Amino acid sequence: MHPVRFGVFILPDSIAAAQAAAVKAEQQGFYSVSVNDHFYSPLGNAQSPQLECFTALTAMACVTQRIRLVPAVAAMSFRNPAMLAKIMTCVDLASNGRFTCGLGAGWQPTEYEAHDYPFPSTPVRLEQLDEGLQICKAMWTQDEPTFTGKHFRIEKAYNNPRGVQKPHPPIMLGGSGTKLLKLAAREASIINLIPATGNGKDFVNDPVATVKFDMPTLKSRIALLRRFMREEGRDPGEMEIGGLLLLGLSRDPQDAGLRALASQLGFPDYATAQASPVAILGTPEEARAELKKRVRETGMTYYIFVASFEESQNLFVEEVMPAFTDMKG
Repeated sequence: MHPVRFGVFILPDSIAAAQAAAVKAEQQGFYSVSVNDHFYSPLGNAQSPQLECFTALTAMACVTQRIRLVPAVAAMSFRNPAMLAKIMTCVDLASNGRFTCGLGAGWQPTEYEAHDYPFPSTPVRLEQLDEGLQICKAMWTQDEPTFTGKHFRIEKAYNNPRGVQKPHPPIMLGGSGTKLLKLAAREASIINLIPATGNGKDFVNDPVATVKFDMPTLKSRIALLRRFMREEGRDPGEMEIGGLLLLGLSRDPQDAGLRALASQLGFPDYATAQASPVAILGTPEEARAELKKRVRETGMTYYIFVASFEESQNLFVEEVMPAFTDMKG
């Protein structure tokens, strides 16, 4: 069984801010720190500050010692897979083996169009994700990496020096669609389950998808993933199940700001928001109880939080996180 682990997702506007946030997260005891991989921030606008994912992670690696560096998640289609494998190898080296390979198929069409990247259909992007993973694994493990697929090929794509982690960094795939779950069942050791982004919006900006992705839906996705793993001959217990969540905490049970967050996300009422897989809202006591319930009922043990306020992150560290020390799902 996997231990319960917590990560923090940050949106820094400078390298200095990224490094400071990573150092703070490490000092607070978080397991991982994450940034996204976009040209346009989904949580801002086209001109909002947006750092390049792997450069930021490398800068963060250089000022930390223990915390893991986890893109949440990188888009396979933004980089040639051979170059991506080389980049991720270098982040693993810079962090002395603290890198997790967080990948997805990409989903925000406006940034593809603005930066002259092809944006094929979802099935094609998933095929590219699959082939890209094969290339990364080959370059991480083979002496003469070679692969020929429908979309990509390499031949003797040497990758020296190799990364620190053997045979390669842990692979985390992000999404919840059926084809993504099938790929994760075959290739991943971590799944980051989030609402569908097929209409070009992430859950923070898509009330319909957010509300639809309720606890029964999450449980059904986990059950399907476990079925696919059994079909692949894998033990479902091998998969570390995680998710990306909005964190909003206050010592005031009537906090108006938390209710505003629930409304902003599209929930019909505060209680529904508190029970949603995409959020942890309430007092520290409510958060502890809700998280323990989710670990028991779903087996989800890896929570990456987007803190709505600095107070939320501090309260979580001081009054929620200690209850999960050494706890296993």
